Amino acid sequence: MEFKDYYKILGVDEAADDKAIKSAYRKLARQYHPDVSTENQAEEKFKEVTEAYEVLKSPEKRAEYDELRKYGQGGRFQPPPGWQSAGGGDGYYEGDFSEFFSSIFGNRGGDAGFGGFQRGAGGGRSYAIKGEDIETELPIFLEDTLSEESKTIEYHLPQVDAQGRRVKVAKTLKVKIPAGVSDGERIRLKNQGGPGYNGGANGDLYLRIRLVPHPLFDVQGHNLLVTVPIAPWEAVLGAKIVVPTLEGKVNITVPANSQAGQKLRIKGKGLQTKTGRADLFAVLKIVVPASSDAAAQAQWQALQEASQFNPRADWQ
Repeated sequence: MEFKDYYKILGVDEAADDKAIKSAYRKLARQYHPDVSTENQAEEKFKEVTEAYEVLKSPEKRAEYDELRKYGQGGRFQPPPGWQSAGGGDGYYEGDFSEFFSSIFGNRGGDAGFGGFQRGAGGGRSYAIKGEDIETELPIFLEDTLSEESKTIEYHLPQVDAQGRRVKVAKTLKVKIPAGVSDGERIRLKNQGGPGYNGGANGDLYLRIRLVPHPLFDVQGHNLLVTVPIAPWEAVLGAKIVVPTLEGKVNITVPANSQAGQKLRIKGKGLQTKTGRADLFAVLKIVVPASSDAAAQAQWQALQEASQFNPRADWQ
């Protein structure tokens, strides 16, 4: 009888784990599903990949198959001496199972559906398969992560029209942004993906969070950083200044003798975390006037002469 190489049918390695086997099956089952596929012999291919999955998903069936696999040579199954067909002979097979499958496992396919099959009325089988999972990016502003309001999104679902063609249909959905989301995080919305077939469950929708760059704030984890320009005299003498946040402005104190690049922590003004709010850090940047008049130049000269400060003393 014809030998079935179930690993080759699913396109997986002999050492493939359960996750890889399931992923390969789901991809091929969607590709060849008779309700959506336009390929030749799609139904036969669908049955074939489902049969392969029925064997390889079961540790017991897979071990039994692996033992006999070495007897499949040149596309033919040559059983070992003394081997007894589970189906009672080479001519036996059951419905959607191949002769090869039934000769090894007999009736162990059972009445319950496998790999998306469900027993239908009159002993036939109908095909039930989960809908396609959809993934789309969701760009959000930093301010949106603090909002309690739901956000309306639009995405496209694959469907089959009355003429049997695969089309994409727009769908809108209101989504509440979970507290504490971070850039690149993946959020699952169950059953909001592609429609299932013949009673199969809908697929899931996955939202990939993308934080839109802000003109003022940089993101570091859940903390925010804002560059704060200060004058040289503010750095030396200290000052009280106003700093922007995502929710307005706050007053902070710049200590005397502050340094460029120094960070001042503003507690609880960062992004939302799972348990509260992170912090905002004001990063000081000393800015020198672009130009100065003669009087200002004279004062700078006097300061230079009065000061013994050498910023490059460590180089000597």
